[in-house]
Amino acid sequence: MLYRNLILAFLFLSSVWAYAQVKPAGNGTAAVLTVGGYYSYFNANYAGNRMSGLGAYIDWSPNRAWRLGAEAEGRWLILGAPHDFNQYTYLIGPRYRFSVGNRIKPYAKLLLGSGEITYPYQLGHGSYFTMAPGGGVDFVVKQRWRLRADYEYQIWPNAPGIPGIQSSALNPYGVSGGVSYKVF
Repeated sequence: MLYRNLILAFLFLSSVWAYAQVKPAGNGTAAVLTVGGYYSYFNANYAGNRMSGLGAYIDWSPNRAWRLGAEAEGRWLILGAPHDFNQYTYLIGPRYRFSVGNRIKPYAKLLLGSGEITYPYQLGHGSYFTMAPGGGVDFVVKQRWRLRADYEYQIWPNAPGIPGIQSSALNPYGVSGGVSYKVF
């Protein structure tokens, strides 16, 4: 009797264990989260200054099969500009990705958020609404690793220009290159 109960328990549990080992079929519905970092080189669109710095980004797609997702990024341009001049941006918005084969993944984005600037010679500091259309391409190196090339044109509609030189808003633009890791 004891042996019969042990055998029945083993058979019952073995089917549960076997089910736990089954990998679900890839139906393309899982969300995708990618985190990355990059180096940027920008024309600051202020007195001819060009500057560079580091940035980080997060890409999220709610469904692997969908092309529409979201991107959030932070960029800190602090290198190469004279007299303590710098620009920081914190942006988020929709990203639409394309697919060209298995390795090349172009995308377009429209990010919105905050742009912060510290003017040279300690003339002041400002925080302004920022829009940033852009795009680029992710190149799949390994299953989880990608290289990124990105272009972004920023529009700071409320930021003051330079009286007598640049009366319109700031429009920094530049390129970035980096690497990312697909978390899931």
